[in-house]
Amino acid sequence: NLRTNHRGVYVLQDNRVRWLARLSPSPSDSASLRAKAMLLTSFPCGLIRGALSTFDIDALVSAELTALPGCQFTIKIVPPAPPVAQAEAGATGSSI
Repeated sequence: NLRTNHRGVYVLQDNRVRWLARLSPSPSDSASLRAKAMLLTSFPCGLIRGALSTFDIDALVSAELTALPGCQFTIKIVPPAPPVAQAEAGATGSSI
């Protein structure tokens, strides 16, 4: 499931992440389980960021755990920096 707010933020919902499916939830050790699950989500976050980088799109990708093995990835597109004007670049140089 993919949603957007049309302002550079996309939310990708995956209800069955394969890496998280192998984790078995136990009520006694939920903090450790969440920590392991967050480590496992760093790889898909990197994959998404790398794929977008291939198209020269800078993005911040984060993961939020929902009911395991589900996960929600938030992708925030970073707007490109404005180009430096030629007049500013020439003003700092010295003349010979």
